[in-house]
Amino acid sequence: MTPTTYQDAGVNIDAGEETVRRISSAVKSTYTSAVMNDIGAFGALFDARFTDFEHPVLVSSIDGVGTKLKVAVMAGRHDTVGQDLVNHCVDDILTTGAKPLFFLDYFSTGRLEPDVAEQIITGFTVACKQNGCSLIGGETAEMPGLYTPPDYDLAGAIVGVVEKSKILSPESVSAGDVLIGLRSTGLHTNGYSLARKVLFDTYKVDSYIEELGATVGDVLLAIHKSYYPSVHPLLGSGQVRAVSHITGGGIVGNTSRVLPDGLTLHIDWGSWDRPAIYSLIQKLGSVPEEDMRRTFNLGIGLILISDADEAPNLIEALKSNGEEPVIMGEIRSA
Repeated sequence: MTPTTYQDAGVNIDAGEETVRRISSAVKSTYTSAVMNDIGAFGALFDARFTDFEHPVLVSSIDGVGTKLKVAVMAGRHDTVGQDLVNHCVDDILTTGAKPLFFLDYFSTGRLEPDVAEQIITGFTVACKQNGCSLIGGETAEMPGLYTPPDYDLAGAIVGVVEKSKILSPESVSAGDVLIGLRSTGLHTNGYSLARKVLFDTYKVDSYIEELGATVGDVLLAIHKSYYPSVHPLLGSGQVRAVSHITGGGIVGNTSRVLPDGLTLHIDWGSWDRPAIYSLIQKLGSVPEEDMRRTFNLGIGLILISDADEAPNLIEALKSNGEEPVIMGEIRSA
């Protein structure tokens, strides 16, 4: 009887070890002084002494990249999706006012390709360093029969910290407050099942579209923006009452989550110009406007809710931090 090895079954341990070797230095470059052990430990240790906080509260979130990964596979480009995942999670906890501390990833595939894994995990490290958090743990799983090569999946969890007295909550929001939208870098990480269905019935991933000024792949793989560097420094001023991250469910679905009972949103849908990709998707697919609004961010990736009197100063501060804010509506009594 011919011996059957683990590699015969589709799992290449050598490829896993090679991946770890390739990524070790990049991962270690994200470590802060609070990281207490090295890569490869069964559990990551993080020093939880928060000397700058009177009452620290930990904030956590977990998410994935979704079917944007199919576009990355089609394009053969894997250096952006890791950044997407970190930035998405950072923006999620930013809605509470939190500072990111550390990130953990899960990467699963049918056949482990060290070149692909290196690109993805390097993306994690790039975004972690940009956001000031450490990549302290991860899991790479090779699962033949569950994923068909070259497909793979990603998930990530983040932990941050916020001062209890500075947590952003719906209770601070009042009728008359204004909505200040910050522009997205594209679709971010939501709506890709609809976008792919519409766009790839007509175009290839490398098709250049004049009205986009880029290829379809380049536009769809634009990195999900982190708003932490420009927004977090402004949260202690009291000008920001609540923050909404525009993900699946669109502007109304997500921003309603940060409103107290008795209040509602009034959106001026014509107050900003939508990026051309949305017009193209809507036209090609004859997508109803209601579906566009519920599926996509439509060019607004984060919304800050501010007192109307404070809004002009907040807008100027945001501009100084490199944003292009737009007043896009207000809070009204239901």
